[in-house]
Amino acid sequence: MFSGSIEEMGAISILNKGLAGTRLTIIASTIMGDLTIGASVSVNGACLTVAARTDHDLSVDVSPETLHVTTLGSLASGSPVNLERAMKLNERIGGHMVSGHVDGIGAIRSRHQDGNALILEVEAPKDILRLCVAKGSVTVDGISLTINDVTERSFAVSIIPHTAKITTLGLKQVGDQLNLESDLIGKYVERLLQERGILPPKPAPVIDKDYLKRRGLI
Repeated sequence: MFSGSIEEMGAISILNKGLAGTRLTIIASTIMGDLTIGASVSVNGACLTVAARTDHDLSVDVSPETLHVTTLGSLASGSPVNLERAMKLNERIGGHMVSGHVDGIGAIRSRHQDGNALILEVEAPKDILRLCVAKGSVTVDGISLTINDVTERSFAVSIIPHTAKITTLGLKQVGDQLNLESDLIGKYVERLLQERGILPPKPAPVIDKDYLKRRGLI
């Protein structure tokens, strides 16, 4: 589990792609202190396992499935990434409970300044938007954010200068894609209401050619 409070921006130094998956080597400093092989680390919001490390970098393996359901497949050598170690339950939770399981990919529809804040409007899949509420939480590229507003196609978030400086969101432009994770509590509430018949069950995915392509199966 993570809190969505990014510890640092790292950078991809080596990207090795193979048929079985991809290994990313990431230059980092802040998170390296107590990071061990086998530990969990959030990379742009995706929970990955540390496969190797040195004093200055860490390596993680990414499966073909993860590459297709997140934005990690579009990374290249030199790409900046948001990093967070798994949280400790005896410490303050600065954000909210984040699982590191990306629910879908969104895209920035608009970007503008409002005083000292950067306002991003993010177009998102319906499965994510139905769990978004104004003043609720959402995870964007691993960052815990508060939702300002929700429409049928998008939600808006406000990025303070500190967050824009220490995360990749300050670098993102209109059209850029983002990893999204819905609020964990909202998922459980929805499931309980479905079990009690108060909400209709979530429709089963249609297994068609597009579905298989999105998951890299064809």
